[in-house]
Amino acid sequence: MAVAMGGRSSPFPVLALVAAALGAASSFYLPGLAPVSFCETEAAECKSAIELFVNRLDSVESVLPYEYAAFDFCQLEVEKRPSENLGQVLFGERIEPSPYKFHFKKQEVCTHVCTKEYNIGKDAEKSKLAFLKNGMHLNYQHHWIIDNMPVTWCYDVEDGQKFCNPGFPVGCYITKGGRPKDACVINSSFNEKDTFYIFNHVDITIYFHSEVEEAGARLVAAKLEPKSFKHTHIDKPDCSGPPMDIPNEFKEKLNIAYTYSVKFVKSQIKWASRWDYILESMHHTNIQWFSIMNSLVIVLFLSGMVAMIMLRTLHKDIARYNQMDSTEEAQEEFGWKLVHGDVFRPPRKGMILSVFLGSGAQIFIMIFVTLFFACLGFLSPANRGSLMTCSVVLWVLLGTPAGYVAARFYKSFGGEKWKTNVLLTSIMCPGIVFADFFLMNLILWGEGSSAAIPFGTLVAVLALWFGISVPLTFIGAYFGFKKHAIEHPVRINQIPRQIPDQSFYTKSLPGIVMGGILPFGCIFIQLFFILNSIWSHQMYYMFGFLFLVFIILVITCSEATVLLCYFHLCAEDYHWHWRSFLTSGFTAVYFLIYAVHYFYSKLQITGTASIILYFGYTMIMALIFFLFTGTIGFFACFWFVSKIYSVVKVD
Repeated sequence: MAVAMGGRSSPFPVLALVAAALGAASSFYLPGLAPVSFCETEAAECKSAIELFVNRLDSVESVLPYEYAAFDFCQLEVEKRPSENLGQVLFGERIEPSPYKFHFKKQEVCTHVCTKEYNIGKDAEKSKLAFLKNGMHLNYQHHWIIDNMPVTWCYDVEDGQKFCNPGFPVGCYITKGGRPKDACVINSSFNEKDTFYIFNHVDITIYFHSEVEEAGARLVAAKLEPKSFKHTHIDKPDCSGPPMDIPNEFKEKLNIAYTYSVKFVKSQIKWASRWDYILESMHHTNIQWFSIMNSLVIVLFLSGMVAMIMLRTLHKDIARYNQMDSTEEAQEEFGWKLVHGDVFRPPRKGMILSVFLGSGAQIFIMIFVTLFFACLGFLSPANRGSLMTCSVVLWVLLGTPAGYVAARFYKSFGGEKWKTNVLLTSIMCPGIVFADFFLMNLILWGEGSSAAIPFGTLVAVLALWFGISVPLTFIGAYFGFKKHAIEHPVRINQIPRQIPDQSFYTKSLPGIVMGGILPFGCIFIQLFFILNSIWSHQMYYMFGFLFLVFIILVITCSEATVLLCYFHLCAEDYHWHWRSFLTSGFTAVYFLIYAVHYFYSKLQITGTASIILYFGYTMIMALIFFLFTGTIGFFACFWFVSKIYSVVKVD
């Protein structure tokens, strides 16, 4: 199945099986997956006209995407743009109809679309041309869509392999030193220094599959090759002449004619497999398997350590503690049993910890359900933005478990300010995310980017937050406070026990820093692909791998935290509440460090606004990751501590 990731739709290999099985069984298709039949003449059961839609333009050198209309390309003034879902709007998706119109099996050669004129005497036209040249300088990419499928630009890469890019450049720039940028390698005639060459012509090839001619055909691929022509006859373009060059210094009137050619080719590829040729060009599967094997080795190592402690050391501890019958023996207690009267003592800042646990539980369930739906194929490639929409809706609806978890633990910590607790649970963490998001949106507004969220959408998001999520949090908190406080297996002493001096390895900070290393080691390869999908605009489609890594991350965070918790208890340090949360939550700090490394080593982002946006959005991801992993560690440690003290005899 395919899911939109980072505002971009991405197919999952199960798509073919699901679509084929559903189609064969009962002609029922998941929303957005129903195939469309095309034929040469318009009929009730098939269409003749093929529409080409255009999406936002983006660049690997800038975080700022722009609408197609922001560039001075040929566009329609009348037709209404398709409606966008919440995920598309939040990620800046801007799909609109284009003036490129085709009819099935009707070949066209050098068809004129429009001509754009630029006059040096008009400031508006001069500024449009400057914006267009800046787009070429930053290597902005078109993203076209035919029949809910990306129009790809396929070209040769090393080792004789082909890479199919779901986008193609606006043009290219030859620097003053005569060095071409990446897009320029496709044409050796781009040789003028300090000159822009615009791709004003596209050769489009549409592939179709047809088993029965009378039943119509289904489109299985759309590929194009961008070209540049300074048309010999500007009024009647003939796709001849040298490349269309735009000098850096605008000194005279300039006319740019946009044209296209289209041809249709019959293909043996079936409709259910039409994404495969894009995915096969990426060759990430081997690396993904390496990532999984790397993570499994870490999990097996940790599991062995935990098993050794649980089955040998801990088992011996419990047997030895329970065999102590006399008072003299009881006075010689040692190890983790010594702190049984303090281990469930309420932590400092219990209010904040309970709020973090509530928000973390909300995020954990949201991620689990979203990934589960993605693996099952309920998020369609045709429905762009579906992953983000699903996540936001789930987060809104999961206010109840957030309020319940926060209230239950706050009450068990002895807290009585329930109103403050529920308000902080519903507002604190979402408020930090929204404040960061709003500041980033102000920058996008100022830059005129398509990723800027319209004011109406911001109001809608606030309405979802305060109108649905907050009331649901109050309902969850009501039931949480109504229940009795969590019963602990041992009583709490009235006077806190003195904690002995700790060695370097059993101090809190070294333990917290070490605790995040192994969970991060399980996910850093997967993180590379996720960051690529967000910032380098590559497709992410292996949600089966991601779900498996998610499960491994949960296990690793739990085992690492339990291991360190046991060592600290044996050192007679009973302050485990915050430490268990921070130990696994510190994985987010490693994620932040990796994001900085990724920025400087893999990206070519330039411009102050883009840099601020990158790190602003990264901070949101790091906060979510911190709450998510921290909650896993706390619950694992809470279960472990409750379990071991419930099986040991305490006088």
